[in-house]
Amino acid sequence: MELTVTYDLRAPDFGASRGALYAAALDQAAWADDLGFDVVGLGEHHSAADGYNPSSLVIASAMAARTRSITLRTSVLLAPLYDPVKLAEDAAVTQILSGGRLVLGIGAGYRPAEFETFGRKLEDRWRVMGEICEFLRLAWTGEEFDWQGRRCLVTPTPEPFAPPILLGGSSSAAARRAARIADGWFPPLDPALWQPYREACIALGKADPGTYPRHGPIFLWVTREPERAWRQLIPHILHQLQSYSDWTTEAFGRPAGPYAGKVTAETVRNSPAYQVLTPAQTLELASGLGDHSVFYLNPLLAGIDPALSWQMLSLYEREVHPYIRSAAASGAVAATGIEC
Repeated sequence: MELTVTYDLRAPDFGASRGALYAAALDQAAWADDLGFDVVGLGEHHSAADGYNPSSLVIASAMAARTRSITLRTSVLLAPLYDPVKLAEDAAVTQILSGGRLVLGIGAGYRPAEFETFGRKLEDRWRVMGEICEFLRLAWTGEEFDWQGRRCLVTPTPEPFAPPILLGGSSSAAARRAARIADGWFPPLDPALWQPYREACIALGKADPGTYPRHGPIFLWVTREPERAWRQLIPHILHQLQSYSDWTTEAFGRPAGPYAGKVTAETVRNSPAYQVLTPAQTLELASGLGDHSVFYLNPLLAGIDPALSWQMLSLYEREVHPYIRSAAASGAVAATGIEC
């Protein structure tokens, strides 16, 4: 089971201050590292009214200085909005600072406002994604090369090795593109998109990436008082969902994906993507996920008070974490029908 803690660092007006959220995110990354979490996932968007983190590599570098072993993954950096030379440099420096713990998840983006802000064309984004993957591989050799009519030399080179590039997206075409040009596929939480990626990898003679891991809810809160916690959390969850609904409407003319329906406190509470569970229920969830899975915590979602999030994390640390991997392993054994 991969244990992942994620941050987008939204700071809506009704939530905690931006400074408090950033400070707490660094402290919590260190906490997760000490506890043995596998990954910190860092979202990225631009031109967001709530200040959604626009600088995932900056945050990753700050977290690198506070941690020792946890993987730092951008999920996802919007590569078409970057100057490719600067992206190659900043990713290399982050990789050096982290001792090789950066995983560069990149996506094409979809919001017209972001592309307008950066003076880029939305319709060019997938062509640019392919170019950026090619550019990064050339840049990280440390050798001079020709690129679109100019000589380039990008230093320093990433150490101890170039960071893996994961490609994000939400279509079968993006999955197949990831197999061709990237080191991995970072799909949305839709297992149907994994099979086109796997088939393309095999057809290209690449290693079989295996079956899609089971994913826990994108937001999980551990508490002894679920009803009270729901009342505290619902404004933050609704803010996140409304923001995505607004953004997909901006991009596609209507809400898309999981944000297509009317979102209310009731629909959120009935959604498997957002769960508020007791410690015992959390371990039951882990058992159901099994070993080949991803377990998420998102403790500062949309401006949740850091003090409240620390209460949740402390309960998780005491009553869930010591048992979670064994619960997942026992669930995996049960699923196979094998008795030990």
